[in-house]
Amino acid sequence: MQTLVTDLLVTLAYGVVGVVLMAIGYVLVDMATPGRLDELIWTRRNRNAALLLASNLAGVGVIVVAAIAASDDDVVLGLVGSAAYGILGLLIMAGAFLLLDAVTPGRLGELLVDPEPQPAVWVSAVVHLATGAIIAAAIS
Repeated sequence: MQTLVTDLLVTLAYGVVGVVLMAIGYVLVDMATPGRLDELIWTRRNRNAALLLASNLAGVGVIVVAAIAASDDDVVLGLVGSAAYGILGLLIMAGAFLLLDAVTPGRLGELLVDPEPQPAVWVSAVVHLATGAIIAAAIS
């Protein structure tokens, strides 16, 4: 029974770290988006903003899963690694977004608020997922 309780607490701790990282990712995407992200997605049903946010959250999830898997059952290492690699991943994703925005025509943030689907948002979303995968591979 003690093992079950310990495993549940460890799972809770990893869950909290993951949710906090995803909340930070949400804030970063919100900062890159003109207007409020919650209004864009939940009120205006903007698919561009939803796609970019979803890719960011998935990228963070991939990083956290890799950090947990690489921790070799060392809970402290897993939690610290998840947080550290997650923050690093978010910073790299933000940098990649800014770089892509700088080298392509138009402003990606403005494309996110367009009610019509924008192919550039798909490119940016894949950059988020690829970044998460690259960092995950580097962890293991």
